[in-house]
Amino acid sequence: LFRWLRGRCVGRSGAVEPARDTFRAMTGLYSSIQPADSVHLSTRTHGAVFNLEYSPDGSVLTVACEQTEVLLFDPISSKHIKTLSEAHEDCVNNIRFLDNRLFATCSDDTTIALWDLRKLNTKVCTLHGHTSWVKNIEYDTNTRLLVTSGFDGNVIIWDTNRCTEDGCPHKKFFHTRFLMRMRLTPDCSKMLISTSSGYLLILHDLDLNKSLEVGSYPILRARRTTSNSDTTSTSSSGSRAAGSPCQQNDSGLLFEKHMSRPSQREGGSPRNSLEVLTPEVPGERDRGNCITSLQLHPKGWATLLRCSSNTDDQEWTCVYEFQEGAPVRPVSPRCSLRLTHCIEEANVGRGYIKELCFSPDGRMISSPHGYGIRLLGFDAQCSELVDCLPKEASPLQEIRSLYSHNDVVLTTKFSPTHCQIASGCLSGRVSLYQPKF
Repeated sequence: LFRWLRGRCVGRSGAVEPARDTFRAMTGLYSSIQPADSVHLSTRTHGAVFNLEYSPDGSVLTVACEQTEVLLFDPISSKHIKTLSEAHEDCVNNIRFLDNRLFATCSDDTTIALWDLRKLNTKVCTLHGHTSWVKNIEYDTNTRLLVTSGFDGNVIIWDTNRCTEDGCPHKKFFHTRFLMRMRLTPDCSKMLISTSSGYLLILHDLDLNKSLEVGSYPILRARRTTSNSDTTSTSSSGSRAAGSPCQQNDSGLLFEKHMSRPSQREGGSPRNSLEVLTPEVPGERDRGNCITSLQLHPKGWATLLRCSSNTDDQEWTCVYEFQEGAPVRPVSPRCSLRLTHCIEEANVGRGYIKELCFSPDGRMISSPHGYGIRLLGFDAQCSELVDCLPKEASPLQEIRSLYSHNDVVLTTKFSPTHCQIASGCLSGRVSLYQPKF
């Protein structure tokens, strides 16, 4: 740490990557965090904490609560800034910052709201378009398009360039059954969609300006990465936190419907080409019944999944490396993902979605684990993924466990700028972990 500080004072060459150098030192700080160093922010009257999000500059921590509210804290001083008491009419599920001032929230009331930190007394606007609970928000900084997904199975694009008090122009981009989570890669070249039926859908060479009707997208590749029978059973979640409706699984029909449409062209990868995968999951049952949480490596190298078993009695955190390279034919059997690391999780709080995350440099994973969180690395030295890729799937290494909650932890988040981790639990408590000097 002192060597890094001295180097920062005397100046470094332009060839040194600042983020890598900075977070190499911060990795050592994370491993020294003690549970006693946590700061408890009581949100007990606001219900469960479903999501945590820092502003890009790390100056504000937002908390999405079960009881219609959004809380804002100063993560450095641990002081409460503001409560948006009626941010929505139902559970607030996800928060996404568009920049350091503007952020979006989504809710089970089927709406998305835009907020400005400079004027929090009123919403910038409310967006209507989904017909069921809205669970996920993404943002393309290049085109300034907001992307949302919900349990109606729809992915909707919102044009924030033409936003007014009455809302934003929007269009339905994609639809699939049993949609759970949707993410964009950092360069917005791919869209990943997880489903409660155990499928992972990847749209390659993404073009958000092109709407996709059901069944109209070209099939680039389709592959199941497990060897079990073709049928799986979808477990129903009994809680509003998970929000997965009780449905009979017809993921096979989804797969057959997609496969029934030929590729639009031969010899190349068309825009918005669809790949359908069943990610390999460890354990006695080598098929995950439900992919509840989906995150992407900050450098786009890998995807991070939280998977549950057929009977919902086992959970795993799994890391899959992206396998790049154009296929020879659009229906090549090559799979885009390879399982590199995994670890079994505590089977606590069944039916609730646990949101995990990568550290800003991608060297560590923070994962809800029972009444606390675990910091996981690809190896004991917290090396970068590309420096420690195993030939076969290896266990994630536990760097440190932090237990400071009295209920099941549902979400966790690294600060983008400071050596700090936040976690939120079912009873409504938010904990901040940071080194003590």
